[in-house]
Amino acid sequence: MKQDSQASKVYVELRRKILSNQLSAGSRLKEDAWAKKMEVSRISVREALTRLLGEELIVFGEKGGYFVKSLTAQDVKEIRQMRQIFEIGALRLILQNRDPQVITKLEEICDDFSTMIQRGYLGGACEADIKFHETLIASAGNEKLKMLYQVSNIPLFHQKLGQAQSHMDDYELTDTEHRQILEAIKANDLDSAEALLNKHLLRGEAAVLEGVDW
Repeated sequence: MKQDSQASKVYVELRRKILSNQLSAGSRLKEDAWAKKMEVSRISVREALTRLLGEELIVFGEKGGYFVKSLTAQDVKEIRQMRQIFEIGALRLILQNRDPQVITKLEEICDDFSTMIQRGYLGGACEADIKFHETLIASAGNEKLKMLYQVSNIPLFHQKLGQAQSHMDDYELTDTEHRQILEAIKANDLDSAEALLNKHLLRGEAAVLEGVDW
């Protein structure tokens, strides 16, 4: 396997584990350990870590080494505000474009989310939650919006939310809210979609602030 392919493989795996809370804030990411675990070169791991550093999902420690980034309560509030701006903007573009494939993708993600909940696989549900919102952004068809979303610490909001959501009821409510947003998109009802998304994001912020020790 070529080095760039190896680096991409490591990047995808580490990013997935960070966002699904399998690698929690403050966790150290050792090059040699991940090289051995994923059967790739240390150079490939370093390239993946550099990419994650650029996305601000990890930080370089004062004494060296890479660590999963932590968020403050103020970070959470500001990220929620950014998400409202980005995701509502994405909703408007989605409704303008009226691409039926977007509806299909979101329906599949909602179904995956429901399946994960039914099986009690909360890690998988967390990943599906991330995918729902990233699909909203990707479906807007604006690459600059997508890039800003990825590099603005927004993904770490999901990690904090994953830490806070410890009960099945939390995930079931998220499932309901996702489907309500989807139904508003299907109906081409921008006002309802915006209101539902705002409510969903505000609840997520409240859950994070109340459910995580700072």
